[in-house]
Amino acid sequence: MSEVFSPFPMQRLILAVNAGSSSLKVAVFEANSAPVRLASAKVERIGASDAKITLAIGGEASCSEAVVASSHDDALAAIMSGLRGKINDTSIAGVGHRLVHGGPDHSASEVITPNLLDDIRQLEIYDPEHLPSELQVIESLKRRLPNIPHVACFDTAFHHDLPAVARRLPLPRRFDAFGMRRYGFHGLSYAYLMDHLARLDHEEARGRIVLAHLGNGASLAAVRDGKPIDTSMAFTPAAGIPMSTRSGDIDPGLIEYLLRSMSITVQEFNRVVHLESGLLGVSETSGDMELLLERESTDARAAEAVAIFCYHVRKYIGAYAAAMGGLDTLVFTGGIGERAAKVRHRVCADLQFFGVELGPTLNETNAEVISSGILPVKVRVIATDEEQMIARDVIAAIE
Repeated sequence: MSEVFSPFPMQRLILAVNAGSSSLKVAVFEANSAPVRLASAKVERIGASDAKITLAIGGEASCSEAVVASSHDDALAAIMSGLRGKINDTSIAGVGHRLVHGGPDHSASEVITPNLLDDIRQLEIYDPEHLPSELQVIESLKRRLPNIPHVACFDTAFHHDLPAVARRLPLPRRFDAFGMRRYGFHGLSYAYLMDHLARLDHEEARGRIVLAHLGNGASLAAVRDGKPIDTSMAFTPAAGIPMSTRSGDIDPGLIEYLLRSMSITVQEFNRVVHLESGLLGVSETSGDMELLLERESTDARAAEAVAIFCYHVRKYIGAYAAAMGGLDTLVFTGGIGERAAKVRHRVCADLQFFGVELGPTLNETNAEVISSGILPVKVRVIATDEEQMIARDVIAAIE
């Protein structure tokens, strides 16, 4: 593919591709046992008039500019053009693609074959918001880079073997044939966190852990003895705690009520639950936690949105501590979890009764360990890196 690259000299490279419903990220890693990020690029707001591309090459400061990206194909072309002169197609050893949903059958990353692509297409009904664009990117990159392995890295794989009490939805068993179960998401993030935690302290990683991935999409997972035992997202990523625009858990009886009383369609209801609810729905102004925190002193709706978010996160932490018979470590990650000290403070404020207490200065400075050290539960802030986890999975799959 002369169209795209010239090399980082003499290095085997991995491309890690992370396609969202309106975004596309590509990171370039050196292929070794601990992949080193060499460059990254992302296009945000695909399909909008204010789409932008951001590039970060080596140690250079990242730069952003406007870009025309009406589709994921356009975004991919812009990213590959932006990386031109940095890598060579002959140096690429593999490409990893994040896939939000792997359905009931895919419990690990897999080299993409025609049969696997056909299987993934059958899963589009499980996640019509993400899988079509992810498949589009896979097919585009396979055309650009046809002679190297492409690997599917499933976000649901981390949770595949949840215990039956958490995995099974309390619905008639006849629905099992349709794949109705708790799948869980953010699995690449959770896998990275557990790997990172094991490198920091192997014994701690075998304890009772709650992982809180708090960002625009947000979920929690309970892990005991290194194995996931429950997670807040369920059949779809709309379940669990309220998020930027997703509702989280709601009464299923609302569906019939809204269909009857307001004559909305199933598609309209789906839009409400995924795009108009959560922080945005309650505040009526924004789904951005940073903006809501700025406005909460003067806007009661913003304050209530923040309070609801923190309440539900705290509630899930308590539930998972009960499910595991206690708590040893609490980990915050994601854009909110890593940077919003006020949110972490409010989530943890009433959890002293089972051993959680933050050190105020440690929390305000986003330290790696933010617990006071007085009570027994260790509270950590770990920056997640889904792309690095993709790169690791690709290296494992091709070697």
